[in-house]
Amino acid sequence: MSSAWGDTLKLSIFGESHGPAVGVVIDGLPSGEELDMERILRFMDRRRPGKDPYSTPRKETDLPRVLSGVYNGKTTGTPLAVMIQNSDTHSADYSELASVARPSHGDFTGYVRYHGFNDPRGGGHFSGRLTAPLCFAGAAAIQMLERRGVSVGAHLASVADIPDLRYSTAELTVQELLAPGQKSFPVLDDGAGEKMRRRIEEARLAQDSVGGTVECGILGLPAGVGSPMFGGVENVLSSLLFGIPAVKGVEFGLGFEGSRLTGSQYNDSFCVRDGEIRTGTNRHGGILGGISSGMPILFCAAFKPTPSISRPQQTVDFIRKEPRELVIKGRHDPCVVPRAVPCVEAAAAFGILSLWLSCGGK
Repeated sequence: MSSAWGDTLKLSIFGESHGPAVGVVIDGLPSGEELDMERILRFMDRRRPGKDPYSTPRKETDLPRVLSGVYNGKTTGTPLAVMIQNSDTHSADYSELASVARPSHGDFTGYVRYHGFNDPRGGGHFSGRLTAPLCFAGAAAIQMLERRGVSVGAHLASVADIPDLRYSTAELTVQELLAPGQKSFPVLDDGAGEKMRRRIEEARLAQDSVGGTVECGILGLPAGVGSPMFGGVENVLSSLLFGIPAVKGVEFGLGFEGSRLTGSQYNDSFCVRDGEIRTGTNRHGGILGGISSGMPILFCAAFKPTPSISRPQQTVDFIRKEPRELVIKGRHDPCVVPRAVPCVEAAAAFGILSLWLSCGGK
């Protein structure tokens, strides 16, 4: 199944944007893990729609209903199943779009792949609505990782052409890592955040949209987690990150910038610090040979501009095979990236927990 992920720790996400509910089933969690539901709700609230003028006005409470796998507040070790009801669907906004290819959406490809039986309303199973159950899974994983000394955080690295500060590469602290997630607009530099807000508002007023990038960091993961070739930390995290709609690129450490350097400029020299093997710099982003090096893991995910814009666009009716002018109605984010920050954290946390358990961690 394309919506199921994992081996030791398994994740299966179900539902459609305008269906009765979306949800997740997680199999392979350790038993006896306490879940703080208040913390999970606060985490999920960070991606919830309809909270500010910079996101879609769709109103959803995003209250998860645990169906199985938790007893007396702790995991049972059996599948953890969670359902999140959809309560504010405007399906009529999509009644005329069943055969119209919205630019940069999965309408046409989904129609071809599923022979016309896919649910087109609000993007169906292709919708960003499916990140709500992902955030539940990630919020649970974050709590389990914290008990093992591992912290996960992220921030808006850029919106359009406006950059935020970047995390410290070698000396990143837990306080610096988690500080953006405690703000209503998750940036390191609040001045840059205000510029980003204005740029998003400009796009909204112009009936347009903008994209951006999210930088994520992971602290406390010891050296030796991950495997070479296809089980590497980069492989595992990327496979989850590309499950977030609108992600079009992922880079670790210096990423593409490192390709312009020489080996002598790029290489991180090893050293002994406080009795531990470390590197003086961290251009490799905390991963060598697919395995954690003990340094902070750092990566960036790039998000395309929201494809649903109100400007007239030229497209086709893919059933009639004729040209069509399209004006998209409905409720959409002029920039999805602020709400995507916790989604990136969730994907990273779930992937790291899976790697930890796969490598024999308890």
